[in-house]
Amino acid sequence: MAGRRDKGQSLRGSRIAIAIVIGVLLGCVIAFFFPNGLINPTPPVQNRRIGKSNFQSGSLPCESSERIKMLKSEIVSLSEKNSELNKQVKDLTEKLQLAEQGKDHAQKQVLVLGEQHKAGPFGTVKALRTNPTVVPDESVNPRLAKILEEVAIQKELIVALANSNVKEMLEVWFSSIKRVGIRNYLVIALDDQIVEFCKSNDVPVYKRDPDEGIDVVGRTGGNHAVSGLKFRILREFLQLGYGVLLSDVDIVYLQNPFSHLYRDSDVESMTDGHNNMTAYGYNDVFDEPAMGWARYAHTMRIWVYNSGFFYIRPTIPSIELLDRVADRLARQQNSWDQAVFNEELFFPTHPGYDGLHAAKRTMDFYMFMNSKVLFKTVRKDAKLKQLKPVIVHINYHPDKLRRMKAVVEFYVNGKHNALDPFPDGSD
Repeated sequence: MAGRRDKGQSLRGSRIAIAIVIGVLLGCVIAFFFPNGLINPTPPVQNRRIGKSNFQSGSLPCESSERIKMLKSEIVSLSEKNSELNKQVKDLTEKLQLAEQGKDHAQKQVLVLGEQHKAGPFGTVKALRTNPTVVPDESVNPRLAKILEEVAIQKELIVALANSNVKEMLEVWFSSIKRVGIRNYLVIALDDQIVEFCKSNDVPVYKRDPDEGIDVVGRTGGNHAVSGLKFRILREFLQLGYGVLLSDVDIVYLQNPFSHLYRDSDVESMTDGHNNMTAYGYNDVFDEPAMGWARYAHTMRIWVYNSGFFYIRPTIPSIELLDRVADRLARQQNSWDQAVFNEELFFPTHPGYDGLHAAKRTMDFYMFMNSKVLFKTVRKDAKLKQLKPVIVHINYHPDKLRRMKAVVEFYVNGKHNALDPFPDGSD
C-alpha cells in the first residue's frame, strides 16, 4: 500500500512539472509571434497624450535645472569670448590707425618723391626739397579768384597790405614796381582811402569783405600791427593755388624779383643778416670756464628771416605755417610777427612741441638787400656800390620814406652821394 501511494505521488509530480514546462514553452511561442499580446486594444489618442504629458511633467523639473546650468555655463563662456574679442578689436583698431597713418605718410612721400629709388653711389645722393602744391579751391573766395586770374602771371604775384598811414611809402613802392615793368602785383587795401588812391594811380587793388577782427587793425594799426594781418589774409591766396611774394611797402624795387627766385622751397625769404655768417648761419662757440675741460660748447646761430619780404609757395607746409603764426598772434597779444614767423619755421620737434616740416631758403643778402647792409657796408665799398640789387628793404631804420627816396636817387637817378647824409643806424 505504501509503495503504490509513493508511486502515485511521484507520477502526479512529474505531470505537474511537464505541465509547467509546456506552459513556459507555449508562453515563449506566443511571446515570439504575438509581441503585443493576443489582445491589442488601441487606447484613445487623448489618453496617450495625457499619459505622455504626465510623463513629461514629471521629468520637467529635472530637465529645467540641467538646462539652466548649461545656459549659465554657456553665458560665462560667451562672456569670456566677448572680452577676448573686444581686446582683439581694440588691438586691430590701433594697428589700423597706425597703418592709415603710415599709408598717409607714404602717399605724401610718393607725391613728393614719385617712384621709390635705390640709393646711388656715395656722393651722388641728393634729397628733394620741393613739396607738391595744393589743388586750387576757388570756392574759398570766388571774387578774389577772378581778380587773381587777371593780375597774376604764371600763378604768381607780389602782394602788399596798406592803409592810409603808409600812403606816401606806398606811392614810392608801386612807382618803383611800375618803373621796373612788373605787372603782376596787387595791393590789399585795408581802408577805403587806399582803394581810391590805388584806383586813381592805376594800381591793382583788392579790398576784402568786411571782417571786424581784421578791419579794426587794418584801419588804425601801425606798421607792426598791419604786418601781423598778412598771415591770415594770405591763406586764401595759397588756397587758390597762387605763389605769393609778400612785400612790405618800405621796399624799393630795382629789378624783377621773379627772375631771381629758385622756387624749390616752401618759403624763400630775405634775411636780416648783414654778412655771410649772420645771413646763412655759423658755429658760435660758447665759453664757460667753470666747466673746465668741457668749457667750450658749440651752438648754431643764424639771423632771422625778414617777415616783410618772402616768397611762399601754395603747399600744405606753407599754409600750416600761416595758420600757426596767425593763431599765436591772436593768442599772444604782445608777440612780434617776425619773431613768431621765425620760431615756427626753425624750432625743431621736441617733447611737447610738433615742429613744422617746411623747406626754406635764404635769399642772397646782396641781391635782396636790407638797409643795414646798404648803409653800413655797401655804400662804403667802391665795388659793392656798383652792384645793383633786386630790392632794397628799409627795415632797419625808422626814417623810412626819406631813405626810400634816397635809394631811388642813388640807384635810379645816378646821384652818387644820395646815401651819404644818413648815419649807419638811426639818430
